[in-house]
Amino acid sequence: MLTKTEKQLFRSELFRHLDGITVAPIAYILHHKELTSYILEQNEVLITQLSSHFNTNEGYLNVALRVMASQGWINYTPTSNGDILIQCNAVSKIAFDHFYLYKGVVDLLDFSGKYHPRKFEIAPFQKLEQLFKQYHDDFDLTISSDATIATIQHQILKHIEGILVGPTVVRLGMGGMFHKYFMEASFSPEEYHKHPECFSVILDFLSSLGWFVKLNGNYSFTDKGLFFAKRASAYGVTVSYIPMFRKLDELLFGNPNALWQHNGSEEIHVDREMNVWGSGGAHIAYFKKIDEIIIHIFNQPIAEQPKGILDMGCGNGAFLIHLFDVIATQTLRGKHLEEHPLFLVGADYNKAALKVTRANLVQADIWAKVIWGDISNPEQLHQDLKENYNIALSDLLSVRTFLDHNRIWDTPKLQLDQPSISTGAFAYRGSRLSHDDVERNLKDHFSKWVPYISAYGLIVIELHTIAPEITAQHIGQTAATAYDATHGFSDQYIVEVASFLKVIQEVGLYSDPNYFYKFPNSELATVSIHYLLGAS
Repeated sequence: MLTKTEKQLFRSELFRHLDGITVAPIAYILHHKELTSYILEQNEVLITQLSSHFNTNEGYLNVALRVMASQGWINYTPTSNGDILIQCNAVSKIAFDHFYLYKGVVDLLDFSGKYHPRKFEIAPFQKLEQLFKQYHDDFDLTISSDATIATIQHQILKHIEGILVGPTVVRLGMGGMFHKYFMEASFSPEEYHKHPECFSVILDFLSSLGWFVKLNGNYSFTDKGLFFAKRASAYGVTVSYIPMFRKLDELLFGNPNALWQHNGSEEIHVDREMNVWGSGGAHIAYFKKIDEIIIHIFNQPIAEQPKGILDMGCGNGAFLIHLFDVIATQTLRGKHLEEHPLFLVGADYNKAALKVTRANLVQADIWAKVIWGDISNPEQLHQDLKENYNIALSDLLSVRTFLDHNRIWDTPKLQLDQPSISTGAFAYRGSRLSHDDVERNLKDHFSKWVPYISAYGLIVIELHTIAPEITAQHIGQTAATAYDATHGFSDQYIVEVASFLKVIQEVGLYSDPNYFYKFPNSELATVSIHYLLGAS
């Protein structure tokens, strides 16, 4: 049984691993292209000057440098004229001097792209084995007796460990390794893999980290190993963006459209199946809070209730199915579905997702409409619903999860009542976006929805950034660095909770304080839940 202290320690390791998966490729390319040397020489430099000197795509360079600031390695300060001042601090040189250590794992990320994303194959195994040996020898690094230097060395070694552990754990998790069969009894490599002599290399490495105990060729999970096995999906979202980090050189120094100009409809920047698998486990805690709001709404007098629910970005339909089950079993409306049926709508931009949603709803024996919809165009959605089903979008309760930050960028039109309070790094196809423009764009976005959610509201779960200096002060306590990197390079716009609320207020909505939640409930909040209503 793990103690509270042990759980905190292991959770810190997990967060540092997530940092490493995104930080390593960024730090190494800045080192390899000699940007870090130039920053040290200059001591302080504006991002516009740095980008011009190295001919980079300034928006993505901004994302990269903010990630470095979130690790505490540079100071990152927005200026009054909209530029960003990059300054060295007391640990900049120490950190930069160790960036060469990332080379092996960054090479591994590139090399593994040639192989199956789910299977363990011989050649990547051999690369892993070499890196495992180097890791155990601290890459021939002498751990310093100086506390500051030793802290940076530990930070970087944990990043490297993250790349060695993260993709491996995700493959194991998606492949069924963390099934009860393996977790509750000892097992041999032969039971899981056709090349047991290779697979045992991975198990031996994880054993050295304290995840397994090996006895007579068999492996058993330790309490630490069970802790990580049960949280394997926590690595999924970050690992799913590794295809994007393989293109970091091009994003920073080449074609800023590299992720978007390709043949075929498949996304090339993210492993979407892995992304969905990884996000599923994390969403459970948030859905419990959503249930409270749903029960409140559908326990009101039936005449005051919405006619149904629109799930914008319905994905595979699981959330809509869950909401129907909650209403049917735990609310007043659920007792009167015969005479007051729920009009359920699943909408998604991805036509492949719509097929999956339809199939899952049929299997769940739930009647619902599944239609194409664009979160940026609620007016079209309203017209389609009216013409095809004779129901108004405004008659429905709208819900969506982790979607608004992934809206399609458009030149902002509305002005802000007050200047932006965000500290985020934002880009669109390589161009740097100002904080004001991102908040203006968000204001445009929600203003389109106001006519359709004022009556019954919008339940939204959203992802957020936090200021880099706060992240740097809490290394090992937040996944903010990983979120900033994965979303920044893929043209997604996560703003702070306070920034989000500011924009909501400016469009004439408010977040019901009875159903407002932050995760965690502190300055480190990277997820929020809102029940948005029209201001009275």
